[in-house]
Formats: sequence, C-alpha cells, structure tokens
Amino acid sequence: MTANSEASKRSDSSDPIAPLHVAIIMDGNGRWAQTRGLDVSEGHHAGFENLRRVVADFAKRGVSYLTLYAFSTENWDRPESEVNGILELAIAVIAHEAQQLNENGVRIKHLGRVDRISPELRDELEQAVTITASNTGLTLGIAFDYGGRAEITNAARQMIADGVSANDVDESKVAEYLYTADMPDVDLLIRTGGDFRISNFLLWQTAYSEFYSSEILWPDFFGEHIDKAFESFSERQRRFGKRA
Repeated sequence: MTANSEASKRSDSSDPIAPLHVAIIMDGNGRWAQTRGLDVSEGHHAGFENLRRVVADFAKRGVSYLTLYAFSTENWDRPESEVNGILELAIAVIAHEAQQLNENGVRIKHLGRVDRISPELRDELEQAVTITASNTGLTLGIAFDYGGRAEITNAARQMIADGVSANDVDESKVAEYLYTADMPDVDLLIRTGGDFRISNFLLWQTAYSEFYSSEILWPDFFGEHIDKAFESFSERQRRFGKRA
C-alpha cells in the first residue's frame, strides 16, 4: 500500500478527503503547565490523558493509521527528573490503556529503540503490541525513543547485515527495513504548539506529507481542532512532485 495510490483513489470521490495516515508531533505540554502555574510533570500527565480522546476522535473520523511522537532520541537530554517522570507515566498509561484499546480493535505498534528504555516499559510495550497484533481497526504507532535519522541509519545497517546487494537497494527495499514497514507513508503531519519544525520525526515517511501547524497546545488538541486540521488537508492539492 502506498500513500500516493490511496490518495489518488480518495481524490476521485466528491466526499471530503480523510487522510489515511496521520502523524502528530505532540508539542506544548510544558507550556500548558507553565501557563497554569503547574509543574511540567502535570503538563505531561495532561498530555497523556489527551491520548484517549485523540485516538477515539481519529478512529471516528475514519483514519486508519495514527502515529504519535511520544519521546524522541533527543529527549534523553532533558533534565533527569523530567525524563524519569515521562518514563514512569508512560508505563502507567500503557498498562492502563492497552486493554481498552484492544477492546476497541486498535492495533498498537512501537516505533523506536528498546535497548535504552527500562525493562518495565519495554515489557508493557511488548505486551501491548502482542495482545493487539491481530486487531483490524486503527493502527496506533507509538514513537518512543524514536529518531528519524537513527531509523534510517538502523535500516542501512540491517540491510548490510542481511547481505542485501547494492543492486537490490531501492526505495521499496529501504522501506521494508523501517519501523513502519507495514504502514503507508504519512498523508498529514500535524504539529501542535505553533512551531513549524519536524524535529527528526518520520523523515522518510513524510517526504510528501501535508504539514499542519496548530497553535493549540497538545493537552487541548482534540475535537474541533482536529476538524480544522482535516479541513485544511481537504483543501490541499497533493501532486507528489508532479504538475497539477
């Protein structure tokens, strides 16, 4: 499945275009807490609380794939107390939400490294992936300890280790070695919090994505704000490098 072919099929319809794969850079937890005089940990907690609403909102709107940037390879450089708080919160959230997501038919995928996260978080992620593996509803990609450059570098290393011939290396072959191997490219990339950076997120998969920046901080991004992102997407003319 490719984003190009799916987008072509959808563009033939008179209905508003719904993106097949949406990816979100969830930015603004710290600022959300600061504006309320709260500790940054409260902002991260509010951000994780918003996940339940957002997953339900996107599933209701017909999105098949949703990938969330939860923790980057660079986030380890944040203050230790903040990092530890995020990790502990992630363990609690995944343990609490995985069963409900499973009952709702959501398939969970982890995108990123596993060697640097705690055994507890690794176990929760692996269990969530395992129990939801056969679900056929929305696929939820959780990018945790993820970096786009690291992903592509890892793919190159794995191809070399597997003895892939240079003559066999093309875009399709590289895609097979990415964390998103069984997922289509991203149609719509959303960043909350008002910035216009992609922050090393899904560099390969967003080559022809439409980008939408929302001023809304992540804990408050749901409902009508998702509608506005969809409205913007439906007005875009996607050419994939071709002329209109």
